[in-house]
Amino acid sequence: MVRADLHIHTCYSIDCLTPLERIVERCLQLGINCIAVADHNTVAGALKLREIAPFEVIVAEEIQTPAGEIMGLFLSERVPPGLSPQETISRIKSQGGLVGIPHPFGRSLFGNTDRLTSPEVLSRVDVIEAYNSRTPFSHSIARARKLAIEQGKAASAGSDAHTVGEIGRAYVEMPEFDGPEGFLKSLAQGTIFGQKSGYLAHFASTWARIRKHIFDSSWRS
Repeated sequence: MVRADLHIHTCYSIDCLTPLERIVERCLQLGINCIAVADHNTVAGALKLREIAPFEVIVAEEIQTPAGEIMGLFLSERVPPGLSPQETISRIKSQGGLVGIPHPFGRSLFGNTDRLTSPEVLSRVDVIEAYNSRTPFSHSIARARKLAIEQGKAASAGSDAHTVGEIGRAYVEMPEFDGPEGFLKSLAQGTIFGQKSGYLAHFASTWARIRKHIFDSSWRS
């Protein structure tokens, strides 16, 4: 069986300081043997981590669109931010990748902030993130699970880790797989485990963003 945390960030994200080696170390400690590295608007960190990790690394990207964030999985190259949801999805699919909607109902008390749950978008989606550890409201998590079931989409789970301590707070136990199609079939048979991260995790992301803007521009490369 695979224990897969399907949403992790690295120091290649603007709001994360976690070195690649620390991610590998923490996953080995926890028994997480598959991760999807979904940095903001880049696949550089995921590609490098795949080279050094002794376990499965899915090259992913959390891509900003005018309507919110879309996740591409099993990518070979970066999808630029700022494109429409439909163009973003087309570019993911053109690489043979899968399309995911992370935290589909956002992190607001006022419901869906990402506006990516329209029938037009959902018709082209492969995966819905049913559990995201950084989503603070239980009703948003419940709505995400319900959406995945209603739409007949594979349900994923991820810690959305921006710090080492968050890794593994949400994961899916699923059969081993090979490639995107095998992944979808395996995910459909998976069991989701998750617990919410504390609010301090968000402060860590804010600090990382401030530090990079002031002291360090190397993350942009």
